[in-house]
Amino acid sequence: MTHSSYFEIIGPARSGRWLITCDHASNRVPDEIGLNGSGDLGISPADMARHIAYDVGARGVTIELAQLLDSPAIATDFSRLVIDPNRGMDDPTLVRKIYDGSIIPANRHADAAEIERRLNAYYRPYHDAYETLAARQNDTVVVAIHSFTPQLKSRPRRPWQIGILSAYDKRLSAPLIAAMESDPTLLAEADKIGERLCIGDNEPYDGSLPGDAIDQHALHKGRLNVLIELRSDLIETPDAQRRWAGLLAPILRATLATIDP
Repeated sequence: MTHSSYFEIIGPARSGRWLITCDHASNRVPDEIGLNGSGDLGISPADMARHIAYDVGARGVTIELAQLLDSPAIATDFSRLVIDPNRGMDDPTLVRKIYDGSIIPANRHADAAEIERRLNAYYRPYHDAYETLAARQNDTVVVAIHSFTPQLKSRPRRPWQIGILSAYDKRLSAPLIAAMESDPTLLAEADKIGERLCIGDNEPYDGSLPGDAIDQHALHKGRLNVLIELRSDLIETPDAQRRWAGLLAPILRATLATIDP
């Protein structure tokens, strides 16, 4: 494992063609970002432990999935509330001042100079390392792992266990959805928790987000890609993260074999 100040690379020498990424792996706040240099954004520990600060469970799934696919992974080590690496540099939500009902005091007065400083310190180094890994082979397949909260404040509970996000490139995402919907292990997993298997096609979010990580490193480079969202209550523990990585790995391998053997 290679660990920089604000991202980590797992298994850089692995030979597999996949690159497993986790843009929202950590809720860490560097000391220099917080109020009065404290590493504190001014929100409660409860807020820092929920989805507004990072993707709960996604890092563990990423690390295990990369191992199962014998491929490298890259994961951030800073909170999405510091700066969001899955946004374009001109996106108004790059540095959020409010998120799912919570005001972020340390971001309230973040001006253009402060945003540029955060880009240089956290965002750009992560994306530079991401692109280096993606370019190590000519046929890299990018799989981005995220998680979503079961329910936003004042919204209905979300019915999906998994969301498959994509923009205009459906080469991998479309057959992957079809494979998941009929996969007996996933059907059994949903039945185990008393639910009907529900795979979201560009749910709970739209996968067309200009400037996001997939746009930068896959769509503009012609690389096969998919973004997988897992409902966070299903992957809260290390055992659950390993189980879901184990469910995903064979489906990803088999789907890729059908479209790019």
